[in-house]
Amino acid sequence: MGSRTKIVVLHMKEIIYTAIFAALAIVLIILLVIMFRPDSRTDQTDTGNRYTPGIYTSALTLNNTNLEVEVSVDETRINSIRFSNLDETVTTMFPLIQPAIEDIAEQICETQSLDNIALPEDAPYTSRIILDAIREAVEKAAVE
Repeated sequence: MGSRTKIVVLHMKEIIYTAIFAALAIVLIILLVIMFRPDSRTDQTDTGNRYTPGIYTSALTLNNTNLEVEVSVDETRINSIRFSNLDETVTTMFPLIQPAIEDIAEQICETQSLDNIALPEDAPYTSRIILDAIREAVEKAAVE
């Protein structure tokens, strides 16, 4: 009977702190794995055709003057947007119309999207009408 009983003293406070920090570390690791894992939905390229290639027009009326917005597309991209019958009288009456369509066209050709287009502050109404006409022409070009 030579064995002696050993008494181990554990402070409950230290055990609780260790358990809480271990649980927080596990939760943090799980969150990091979820946040930074590769998403299977992204980086998938659309191999199908989005547009029927060609030049599509949409009518636009400003102050009893008919204009046509011309959108040129190929199978996958919007290539250019311009007015097809813009004359000097319209540009004289609406001096901001040409810069407005150039700004909108640049944004659309760069992003290939009609969403989140920043309209020029100096001609918001005219820019909205131009954007609606562009949207109509792009809908004509879209593959069903």
